[in-house]
Amino acid sequence: MKSFVRLVLRGLILLVVALVSALTAMRFAIHGREVAVPNFLGKTPAEARKSADDVGLQLTMDRQYFSDSVPEGRVMSQLPSPGAKVRRGWQVSLAESLGHQRVQIPNVVGESERAASMNIERRGLNIASVAQVALPGTIADDVLAQSPSANASGVAAPRIGLLVAADAPSPSFVMPSFVGQTLANAAQTLQSVGMKVGAVTVQASPAPVGATPAPSGSDSKVSLIPPIQPGSAATPSSIIVSQTPVPGEKVVSGISVNFVVR
Repeated sequence: MKSFVRLVLRGLILLVVALVSALTAMRFAIHGREVAVPNFLGKTPAEARKSADDVGLQLTMDRQYFSDSVPEGRVMSQLPSPGAKVRRGWQVSLAESLGHQRVQIPNVVGESERAASMNIERRGLNIASVAQVALPGTIADDVLAQSPSANASGVAAPRIGLLVAADAPSPSFVMPSFVGQTLANAAQTLQSVGMKVGAVTVQASPAPVGATPAPSGSDSKVSLIPPIQPGSAATPSSIIVSQTPVPGEKVVSGISVNFVVR
């Protein structure tokens, strides 16, 4: 029995040693692939790329800024920072200095978005972003504001953000119920909010023997209602029994509302 216990203990000890060895080897393997990020600040793009290649890193020069302290064409910032530990093949993002601000920021407020874009780009600047807002009394597509403002100095980046006037949204309504009202009253209500009567369908019902359909032009308010098929019994005084869109549905101005009448 004692021999068996000793054998089990030896096995456990060997297993622990094997696990520690494997973890140690893994740690060395992982850290062996790590490198320290060089200091690219103040270097030219070519110099920075050579330093990155030497330690197996990738570079991207994706930002440009004006600077009074860093000469034009030199790296002014980097991410990750110098000395940071990263794996080989890691991508380092650099920003390049454009030197002193020599470009005047144009005034594009009041211009159309297209004209403003052309004005900005021909000066070697870029559009940072375009936001839109609908305001009363503005003309759609006109530039309402810009950032930085015209003739600004000490600008950080060669980019201009624009605020452009958007088309005013169509008024929206909650569709009321016209059921039980006359076709003429519904037409007047719809016209007052910029909507109109669409298709008018007469509800099928047995016609009395010898009955004559009412003439479609028998009411002066019929001008608000589309022409009704000859021979139908629908008139401006017809009573609405259903409608599309249905009551409670959200609608916008300018749509047509279809009715079934009796």
